[in-house]
Amino acid sequence: MDEDLRERVEREAEKHALFNALEHGSDAEVGPIMGPLMGENPDFRQHGDQIAGVVAPVVSRVNGMDADEQEARLEELDEALYEELMAEEEEDDQILPDLPNAEEYDEIRMRAAPNPNGPWHLGHARMPSVMGTYTEEIYDGHFIVRFDDTDPETKRPDLDAYDAILDDIEYLGFTPDEVLKASDRVETYYEYARKLIDAGGAYTCSCSGETFSELKNDAEACPHRDKDIETVHEEFDAMVDGEYSSGEMVLRVKTDIEHKNPALRDWVAFRMVDTPHPREEAAEYRCWPMLDFQSGIDDQLTGVTHIIRGIDLQDSAKRQRFVYDYFDWEYPEVLHWGHVQIDAYDVKMSTSTIIEKIENGELSGWDDPRAPTIASVRRRGIRGQALVDAMLELGLSTSDVDLAMSTVYSNNRELIDDDADRRFFVRDGVELPVSGGPDVANPPLHPDHEDRGTRDIPVGDAVLVEEEDLPEEGGKVWLKGFGPVKRTDDGFEHTDDDLEVVKSGDVDVIHWVPAEESVAVRLRTMEGDETGHAEPGYAEYDEDEMVQFERVGFARVDEQNEDGESVAYFAHP
Repeated sequence: MDEDLRERVEREAEKHALFNALEHGSDAEVGPIMGPLMGENPDFRQHGDQIAGVVAPVVSRVNGMDADEQEARLEELDEALYEELMAEEEEDDQILPDLPNAEEYDEIRMRAAPNPNGPWHLGHARMPSVMGTYTEEIYDGHFIVRFDDTDPETKRPDLDAYDAILDDIEYLGFTPDEVLKASDRVETYYEYARKLIDAGGAYTCSCSGETFSELKNDAEACPHRDKDIETVHEEFDAMVDGEYSSGEMVLRVKTDIEHKNPALRDWVAFRMVDTPHPREEAAEYRCWPMLDFQSGIDDQLTGVTHIIRGIDLQDSAKRQRFVYDYFDWEYPEVLHWGHVQIDAYDVKMSTSTIIEKIENGELSGWDDPRAPTIASVRRRGIRGQALVDAMLELGLSTSDVDLAMSTVYSNNRELIDDDADRRFFVRDGVELPVSGGPDVANPPLHPDHEDRGTRDIPVGDAVLVEEEDLPEEGGKVWLKGFGPVKRTDDGFEHTDDDLEVVKSGDVDVIHWVPAEESVAVRLRTMEGDETGHAEPGYAEYDEDEMVQFERVGFARVDEQNEDGESVAYFAHP
C-alpha cells in the first residue's frame, strides 16, 4: 500500500469512525465501520488484508476525543456527513411525528379551543402541550387559543375560567400568539350564515326535535327544506332579533338527506337559547351558533392549517366539510387522538364531576390535592414541564392512552431534585428524652452538593421520631446527623458505635426532629392531611419553595405561620 492510498484510507476511516462514535454516543469500533468504508471505496478491497491494520489506530485516536472535538473534526472532514448526523439527532430528539403535508404551508397554524365552563383537569393539558410544542418548538408557527363559549346554557361559561385557563397554559410553558373568544364573534357567524343562505346551503326549520329526528332517521326531507331564500333570510333575521324562544326555530345546513350517516343529515347550525350569556358583552344574544358551525368558520378565518381533535369527534370534520364546500374553502389537515386516562386518582377526570364534588364539600377546591386538575398538581409543586413531557410521550395514538402519574413524578424529580434542600419531617411523632451525644446535629443540606454545607439542628432534651421507627427497648437506631442511640427505660442514650453498624445492616438510619424547637406542619396529600413537625430550619423557607422531607418525599411550602400550624403540599416521593 503506497503512502497516498494509506492517507486516503486513514481519512475515510476517520470520518466513518467519527460518525459511528457520535451516532451511538460511545466508542467507535473497527468492525462496524469496515462495511461502509469498503462499500464507498471499492478500490480499497484489493488491500483488504492491510486495511484493518490502518483503521485500528485511527479508531483509537477518534475514541480519545471528546464529543465536541469529534463533531468539529467530522464537520471539517465531511460537511455533508456531519449534516446527516445532525438531522438524525434532531429527528431522534423530536418526540412528536411530523405534521402531514407541513411543507406545503408557509406557516403552521394550530388552535387550542377550550370550553371555559371551568378550570382545566389534567387531561386538558395534552392540548396545549402538543399544539404549543408543534407551533413554538418544531415549526416556529402560530398558536391560537380560542375560547369556544357559544353555549351559554348546557356548558355555561365560568367567568373565572378564561383567565385560569390562560394561566394554566403559561404554567405549561407556552404563550399564545392570539387569544379569541367566540362570544365576541357572533356577528361574524351571522354574516357567514347569511352567505350560506344565499348559496342555498341553509334553511330555517321549526320542526320539533322529535319530528325532525324521525324524518332524518327515515332519510326524508324536512317540509321546510325548500323554502325560498327570502323567507329563510326573514326567519333567520327574526332569530337574530330574538323573536323566537328556545326550541321554536333553528337554522339547518343542507347536506345529503340520504347520507349513510344520519348524524350528518341537515345538521343544526344555529339555535335559540333563552339563558343569557354570563359575559356582559354577549348577554343580549339569543341566537347562538352550534359548535360545528362556529368552529368551522373560525378555523377558516384564522388560517388554521392543522387540527387535532378527539377520535370521537370525527363527525365534526364531516359536518364542517359541507359548509366548506359551499364556500369553496379547503379544509385543514386533521389528526385524531384517543382520550387520556390518568391513574392515581379516585375522582373522575370530568369538569362537571369536579364541580359537583366542590359544591357538595367533598373537595376543598380545584387545587385540592385529591383533584385530578392542573391547579392541584401546580399547588403540589409539580413543574409544568414535567406534565408537558409526560403528555408528549403519549404521542398521537388514536387509541385511548394511559398516563401514569409516576411518569410525571419522575420528570418532576429530575427538575427539582438538585435545588430542593433536605429537611426532616416527623408525622405525629413519639417523644423520647435524649442523653449524651452532641448538642447540635449537622446533617447535609443536600447529599449530592457538599458545597451547600450542613444544617444545624439543636437536639435539646428530647426528640420526636415516627412510631414505626421506634426500636424495642435495648434496640439501636442511628439518628441521621446526630449519631447512634440505644433505647432505654429513660429514652434514647447516645452510644459510641461507628458507621459500621449501619453498613452491616444491624442499625437503621431514621429521621427525627427536636421536641421543643420544631415547626408544626400540616402536610396535605392525595390521601388526606397528615400532621407532624419539621426541623426548625424549615421555618426559613418562603412560600412556593420546594424541600425534600427525608424518607417522606418532596413537598411545596404553601403557608408559613409563626404562631400556628404551617402548611405544605406533598408533591411525590
